[in-house]
Amino acid sequence: MTDENDFKPLLGIRVLTLATNVPGPVAAAQLWRLGAEIIKVEPPTGDPLSHISPAWYSTLAERQEVLCLNLKEQSGRTQLDHLLEESDLLLTSIRRAALNRLSLDWAELHARYPRLSHIAIVGYLSPNEDKAGHDVTYQAELGLVVPPNLPRTLLADLVTAERVVSTALALLMARERNHCGRYAEVALVEATKILADPLRYGATTPDGQLGGGFPGYNLYRARCGWVALAALEIHFWRRLQSELGLSDPTREDLARIFLTHDAQEWEAWAAI
Repeated sequence: MTDENDFKPLLGIRVLTLATNVPGPVAAAQLWRLGAEIIKVEPPTGDPLSHISPAWYSTLAERQEVLCLNLKEQSGRTQLDHLLEESDLLLTSIRRAALNRLSLDWAELHARYPRLSHIAIVGYLSPNEDKAGHDVTYQAELGLVVPPNLPRTLLADLVTAERVVSTALALLMARERNHCGRYAEVALVEATKILADPLRYGATTPDGQLGGGFPGYNLYRARCGWVALAALEIHFWRRLQSELGLSDPTREDLARIFLTHDAQEWEAWAAI
């Protein structure tokens, strides 16, 4: 069996990334774990993630070569061109209009660097490519936010990073077959839709089996703390009823029982 840490199928692949914030850096870190060499180009102002979460930024960029280039100046652009010549994959998170201004549109890139593939991380696909957004707005648009609380994690950003990685692997494999680079756009709102599917198809709506409609799959307040109950399969549900001495309990029945002990006591009980 191959150790995950020893599995480096991307050894010899160079990834040049201009992508900042969360999706690009997380994707680049994943590609590095698969063996790719990562060169990151940041603007003079740096990556916003370095200000939002310095520790997370440092962890993601730890094994990458990070360069600060002003692409609006000729010297910076010349350096970028040299890097593009030696790269296999380019990651960007810049709007299409800005890419055009920097002469990084696909038509020009492909003409100059035919073996280079390019993944553009965007918020929305055409015709809404200029529409702005951030993780919380994509989640809110798809019904994944429960006001007044902000999401505890960046679902849209992180699932997009995974989509970028899978797209990168597909593009690199395609190049092996036809010796030609390819272009792909990964849109945050499109990548996040898969996370909204359980809600859209009724699995996690309030009356859905995974949304509170089934007593055996729910959250219950304990005397101290909370219990996450997941007796979803029929044999687990029957075992729970047997252990508690109940027959087809309702949510109210289980709520009363779980209030009789602390969450830690219930955890110890379940482990027996």
